[in-house]
Amino acid sequence: MSEARSARVANAALALVSVRFRPHGRDPRFGLDCVGLAAWALRAGGYAGAVPDDYALRHGDATRARAVIDRLPLIDGIDGPGELLLCASAPGQLHLAISIRGGLVHADALLRRVVARPGPAPWPVFGRWRLEEE
Repeated sequence: MSEARSARVANAALALVSVRFRPHGRDPRFGLDCVGLAAWALRAGGYAGAVPDDYALRHGDATRARAVIDRLPLIDGIDGPGELLLCASAPGQLHLAISIRGGLVHADALLRRVVARPGPAPWPVFGRWRLEEE
Protein backbone atom coordinates (compact mmCIF):
# COMPACT_ATOMS: atom_id res chain seq x y z
CA MET A 1 0.00 0.00 0.00
CA SER A 2 1.40 3.39 -0.93
CA GLU A 3 1.69 6.32 1.44
CA ALA A 4 -1.38 8.57 1.36
CA ARG A 5 -1.07 11.77 -0.64
CA SER A 6 -1.63 13.94 2.42
CA ALA A 7 1.20 12.16 4.24
CA ARG A 8 3.52 12.63 1.24
CA VAL A 9 2.70 16.37 1.19
CA ALA A 10 3.32 16.76 4.93
CA ASN A 11 6.55 14.72 4.80
CA ALA A 12 7.84 16.71 1.84
CA ALA A 13 7.17 19.96 3.70
CA LEU A 14 9.02 18.66 6.76
CA ALA A 15 11.97 17.64 4.57
CA LEU A 16 12.28 21.30 3.48
CA VAL A 17 12.76 22.64 7.02
CA SER A 18 15.98 24.73 7.13
CA VAL A 19 15.92 25.55 3.39
CA ARG A 20 16.71 29.24 3.02
CA PHE A 21 14.01 31.79 2.24
CA ARG A 22 14.10 33.44 -1.17
CA PRO A 23 11.35 35.69 -2.62
CA HIS A 24 9.69 33.90 -5.57
CA GLY A 25 11.98 30.93 -4.86
CA ARG A 26 10.91 27.66 -6.48
CA ASP A 27 13.89 25.36 -5.97
CA PRO A 28 15.11 24.23 -2.54
CA ARG A 29 18.71 24.34 -3.75
CA PHE A 30 18.44 28.11 -4.10
CA GLY A 31 15.63 28.99 -1.67
CA LEU A 32 11.85 28.97 -1.38
CA ASP A 33 9.09 31.40 -0.54
CA CYS A 34 5.71 30.23 0.75
CA VAL A 35 4.38 29.56 -2.76
CA GLY A 36 7.51 27.59 -3.66
CA LEU A 37 7.25 25.57 -0.45
CA ALA A 38 3.57 24.82 -1.11
CA ALA A 39 4.26 23.83 -4.73
CA TRP A 40 7.18 21.57 -3.80
CA ALA A 41 5.17 19.80 -1.09
CA LEU A 42 2.04 19.42 -3.25
CA ARG A 43 4.12 18.03 -6.12
CA ALA A 44 5.37 15.31 -3.74
CA GLY A 45 1.70 14.38 -3.31
CA GLY A 46 1.15 14.16 -7.06
CA TYR A 47 0.16 17.69 -8.07
CA ALA A 48 1.52 18.34 -11.56
CA GLY A 49 -0.13 21.62 -12.54
CA ALA A 50 1.11 25.16 -12.90
CA VAL A 51 2.43 27.23 -10.01
CA PRO A 52 1.32 30.87 -9.83
CA ASP A 53 4.11 33.41 -10.24
CA ASP A 54 2.15 36.61 -10.83
CA TYR A 55 1.66 37.70 -7.24
CA ALA A 56 2.86 40.58 -5.14
CA LEU A 57 4.75 39.91 -1.96
CA ARG A 58 2.56 42.41 -0.13
CA HIS A 59 -1.02 43.68 -0.39
CA GLY A 60 -2.47 40.29 -1.23
CA ASP A 61 -6.11 39.98 -2.15
CA ALA A 62 -7.64 37.00 -0.30
CA THR A 63 -10.58 36.77 -2.70
CA ARG A 64 -8.25 36.60 -5.71
CA ALA A 65 -5.97 34.09 -3.96
CA ARG A 66 -8.92 31.86 -3.09
CA ALA A 67 -10.11 32.04 -6.70
CA VAL A 68 -6.69 30.90 -7.94
CA ILE A 69 -6.54 28.06 -5.40
CA ASP A 70 -10.12 27.01 -6.18
CA ARG A 71 -9.07 26.38 -9.80
CA LEU A 72 -6.41 23.88 -8.67
CA PRO A 73 -7.20 20.17 -8.38
CA LEU A 74 -7.71 20.44 -4.62
CA ILE A 75 -10.66 19.71 -2.37
CA ASP A 76 -11.69 21.33 0.90
CA GLY A 77 -9.46 20.43 3.82
CA ILE A 78 -10.57 18.53 6.89
CA ASP A 79 -8.13 20.07 9.40
CA GLY A 80 -5.50 17.39 8.97
CA PRO A 81 -1.84 17.06 7.97
CA GLY A 82 -0.78 17.69 4.39
CA GLU A 83 -3.20 20.53 3.73
CA LEU A 84 -2.49 23.84 2.04
CA LEU A 85 -3.39 26.77 4.32
CA LEU A 86 -4.10 30.30 3.10
CA CYS A 87 -3.40 32.72 5.94
CA ALA A 88 -3.16 36.46 6.59
CA SER A 89 0.26 36.81 8.22
CA ALA A 90 -0.05 40.60 8.46
CA PRO A 91 -2.54 43.24 7.32
CA GLY A 92 -2.70 42.95 3.53
CA GLN A 93 -0.18 40.11 3.43
CA LEU A 94 -1.20 36.59 2.47
CA HIS A 95 0.85 33.54 3.33
CA LEU A 96 0.74 29.84 2.46
CA ALA A 97 1.70 27.01 4.78
CA ILE A 98 1.43 23.23 4.86
CA SER A 99 -0.20 21.59 7.86
CA ILE A 100 1.62 18.77 9.62
CA ARG A 101 0.62 16.67 12.59
CA GLY A 102 0.70 19.06 15.54
CA GLY A 103 1.61 22.21 13.60
CA LEU A 104 2.60 23.62 10.24
CA VAL A 105 5.56 24.26 7.95
CA HIS A 106 6.06 27.64 6.31
CA ALA A 107 8.71 29.80 4.66
CA ASP A 108 9.52 32.43 7.29
CA ALA A 109 10.77 35.66 5.71
CA LEU A 110 11.93 37.06 9.07
CA LEU A 111 13.93 33.97 10.02
CA ARG A 112 15.05 33.65 6.38
CA ARG A 113 14.33 29.92 6.21
CA VAL A 114 11.62 27.26 6.10
CA VAL A 115 10.51 26.35 9.62
CA ALA A 116 8.19 23.91 11.38
CA ARG A 117 5.95 25.61 13.90
CA PRO A 118 4.05 23.68 16.58
CA GLY A 119 0.41 24.33 17.35
CA PRO A 120 -2.28 26.01 15.29
CA ALA A 121 -1.55 28.71 12.74
CA PRO A 122 -0.74 31.98 14.53
CA TRP A 123 -2.59 33.94 11.84
CA PRO A 124 -6.16 33.98 10.57
CA VAL A 125 -6.72 31.07 8.16
CA PHE A 126 -8.88 31.93 5.12
CA GLY A 127 -8.99 28.43 3.70
CA ARG A 128 -7.68 24.85 3.82
CA TRP A 129 -7.33 22.53 0.84
CA ARG A 130 -5.88 19.10 0.18
CA LEU A 131 -5.22 16.76 -2.69
CA GLU A 132 -7.89 14.14 -3.10
CA GLU A 133 -6.62 10.75 -1.97
CA GLU A 134 -5.92 8.19 -4.67
